[in-house]
Amino acid sequence: MINKDILKILRCPETKQQLDYIEGPIIDAINAEIKKGILKNRGDHPLPCPIEAGLLREDRKFLFPIKDGIPIMLVDEAIPFNEFDR
Repeated sequence: MINKDILKILRCPETKQQLDYIEGPIIDAINAEIKKGILKNRGDHPLPCPIEAGLLREDRKFLFPIKDGIPIMLVDEAIPFNEFDR
């Protein structure tokens, strides 16, 4: 879990939108796709390993992965979120 005070100030590096912390079943679905080797990040690279959680952009288009407790806030590392937004 990310410190709530830090989460309040973190913004998408591209659009400056607020971010929401995401965990649980949505992350499980993302990790299932990663394990299959079919999920690619915005930079069109397959994700090499499961993620712990993510920071979802306010417009719900991209999720920034959290690995080893560290949010990866690079635009090309963002995960397209549209297929997981149910």
